[in-house]
Amino acid sequence: MTPSDSPDPLYRNISICQHQSCQRHGSPAVLKAFQQTALPPGVTVNGTGCLGQCSSGPTVKVNPDNIWYCRVTPADVPVIVVQHLENGEPVDALLNPRIHFKFSF
Repeated sequence: MTPSDSPDPLYRNISICQHQSCQRHGSPAVLKAFQQTALPPGVTVNGTGCLGQCSSGPTVKVNPDNIWYCRVTPADVPVIVVQHLENGEPVDALLNPRIHFKFSF
C-alpha cells in the first residue's frame, strides 16, 4: 500500500450506537457531547443503529481506525477527543475488551 492509497488519518467518522440498550445506558447524551465538542478538522459524528455490542454500551466506534469504545459517558468525550482524535492514541481504559484483546507474557 502506498501513502496515497492509505486513508488520511485526519479524516475519521465516529459512530455512536443509538439502539435501545445503548439508549437506556445514555448514548443520546454521549452523541450530544460529541456534537457539542470542538472536533479536529475532518472528524464527523453520527448516531447509528445497533453495533452489536449491546451488553457493553454505549458503544462508540472510530473509523478508519477500527477502534471500539465501550461504556462511554459524556465525561469520556473530552478524553477521546484529545487523546485519540488529536494525538492519535486510543484511550486504553475505554477499549472494548471483546474486540481489543490484551495479552501479557
